[in-house]
Amino acid sequence: MAEALHEQLLRMARHVRDPQRHAPPPGIEARRLAVYRQLFFGNLESLLAGAFPVARASLGSAAWQALVQAFYADYRCRTPLFTELAGEFVDYLEAGETPDVPEWLAELAHYERVESVLLLSAADEPDCDPQGDLLDGVPALSSLAWPLAYRWPVVEIGPGHLPQQEPAQPTLILAQRQADQRVHFSRLAPLAHALLLSLQERDVSGGEHLALLAEAIGVAPEEILPAGLALLQSLRAQGVVLGTRACA
Repeated sequence: MAEALHEQLLRMARHVRDPQRHAPPPGIEARRLAVYRQLFFGNLESLLAGAFPVARASLGSAAWQALVQAFYADYRCRTPLFTELAGEFVDYLEAGETPDVPEWLAELAHYERVESVLLLSAADEPDCDPQGDLLDGVPALSSLAWPLAYRWPVVEIGPGHLPQQEPAQPTLILAQRQADQRVHFSRLAPLAHALLLSLQERDVSGGEHLALLAEAIGVAPEEILPAGLALLQSLRAQGVVLGTRACA
């Protein structure tokens, strides 16, 4: 009895997700099954439309509906949490298995997703000395400040601007949840983006970060020291760098 019920539920779930490929379970009125299909798909589509308004508007209604239907039918989410479904949708797009979608769509969806992730983040900020020496100490990057890099101009994409060709230069962005509890996005110069990535990846002094950047671009450390220190000070003033920790 239990096995029969389990099989019936599986058949119903498969049919509700993809009625074109899976027959309905016997004994259930077609009208009721249609209600289930509309209810479940409608809830999912509404949730994703709210999470990705620019992507939805840029694709247009028909293409968006087809994409969500394919996601609903084919993708196996790894979470039961509604707040994580948008992340699963981004993973689905980044896997590159979605036919007939623009190349920029996965990056645009990721960009739109960042805001809600930062808004909901409960990450602890690192302990540090707010007035520490930025060259001798280890600059502490806020856990709510993310340097981002995209191949496509995600900031500009919308129904009136659909890029046909990947630009020569990437779009570099800082996403930060600030004290007003809002997420702010700002463009980054290449040096600032490289420095923020270095702060994310290495626990070394500010002076060592700048030396590594100088080596990467093929100049002597003293050539970028004044500009690098000014940048670190500016990042601290913005709350992106919270202060410093002692070197290990």
